[in-house]
Amino acid sequence: MSTPGEYYRSLPPVSKAYGMLCLLTTTGYYLQLYDAEKILLSYKLVLKHFQIWRLVTNFFFLGPFSLPFAMRLLMIARYGVLLEKGAFDKRTADFLWMMIFGALSLLVIAAIPLLWSPFMGASLVFMLVYVWSRENPNARIRIYGIVTLKGFYLPWAMLALDLIFGSPLIPDLMGIVAGHLHYFLTVIYPLSSGRNILKTPLWVHKLVMFWGKGAQINSPVEPNPSAGVAFRGRSYRLNQ
Repeated sequence: MSTPGEYYRSLPPVSKAYGMLCLLTTTGYYLQLYDAEKILLSYKLVLKHFQIWRLVTNFFFLGPFSLPFAMRLLMIARYGVLLEKGAFDKRTADFLWMMIFGALSLLVIAAIPLLWSPFMGASLVFMLVYVWSRENPNARIRIYGIVTLKGFYLPWAMLALDLIFGSPLIPDLMGIVAGHLHYFLTVIYPLSSGRNILKTPLWVHKLVMFWGKGAQINSPVEPNPSAGVAFRGRSYRLNQ
């Protein structure tokens, strides 16, 4: 068995960074280092007082230490990691772009008053679960060691569990919408039309190159010797 340190080092960069930021955010809240109201999503404060950070920080708060928080963190550690190591293996920039696109989609959805949520980290995590289920529809999943089902049905099973436990369903549904939008634009639409309209932007490739973590096969960015990671060429789900 690997040690905790070995396990941590084996985690892919984007899932590890996001999980750690969520953990640190909740830890800071528990230690009363900040007020959660300072990082929640408020379009009024963003537009009138230029508190732009709220568009980002709201995605890092998964709630106080609790069972729901632990479950969401485990979703990142399992399905986010499996997705980044599986369908997005050696495609760190593409995975990061999926996360960014998902966050942007959720911000648009949250502009609808009835769907607004002060913190959308739970929705972003559920988006990861949904995308994983579409990429691995035939994988066998056991829930709580009792029920076995195909990966395709995982989001709906978790949605049903949240309904049973009385958890709000809107954040989960928003994550499903964002995840399906990304999957449609990167897989379904390109296969049917022959066009990929959601290619990973060049600035995301440059960001990953500057970060020096992960790998991106066929990247359009020249290798950065100081980063210690080599990238070459260009690759997407469907090339033109």
